[in-house]
Amino acid sequence: MPKGQPTVVPDDQLTTRQRRNRPLVMVHTGDGKGKSTAAFGLALRGWNQGWSIGVFQFVKSAKWRIGEQAVLERLGALHEQEGVGGPVEWHKMGSGWSWSRKAGSEDEHAAAAAEGWAEIKRRLAAETHTLYVLDEFTYPIHWGWVDAEDVASTLADRPGQQHVVITGRRAHPRLLEVADLVTEMTKVRHPMDAGQKGQRGIEW
Repeated sequence: MPKGQPTVVPDDQLTTRQRRNRPLVMVHTGDGKGKSTAAFGLALRGWNQGWSIGVFQFVKSAKWRIGEQAVLERLGALHEQEGVGGPVEWHKMGSGWSWSRKAGSEDEHAAAAAEGWAEIKRRLAAETHTLYVLDEFTYPIHWGWVDAEDVASTLADRPGQQHVVITGRRAHPRLLEVADLVTEMTKVRHPMDAGQKGQRGIEW
């Protein structure tokens, strides 16, 4: 795609403007590092455009506060105070979703994942956010906690101008079928291969 030009122009009766502004389903998968980082970078772009951002983390503990969360929550506060950018919500499944605050054990994670997906479905139906970041959402689907067909059909039929980005390894084939953009990140080398643990500013 030289200079950002598409290689094919479909005969879909849409104008260039209409085609450019269609909402996207994006999947960042593969064994390489950077899937979530890329999704949060997209959220920063969206915030700058005044979009409503909804982040839903499906695996990380609620006690684990990553750098992107601190930044986006501050930007959300800036929106509330000064009207710049867009609103931001950040929810974690880890020890109970932000809206429920229910304690969760290992045995309850499957139910919590289903609860999270049900809430996202409600928000999609209500057109609550412009961008949904479903971080590590491929895992609950892979583990059978959330039905892949339900996810695929819901995303394909979502109303309005709602973008969705999903991260995680082993993305389900049905997810890839409905996605408009799929990026597979391949690990070539990682510091952990040499015994180095994660560090500030790189992993969190």
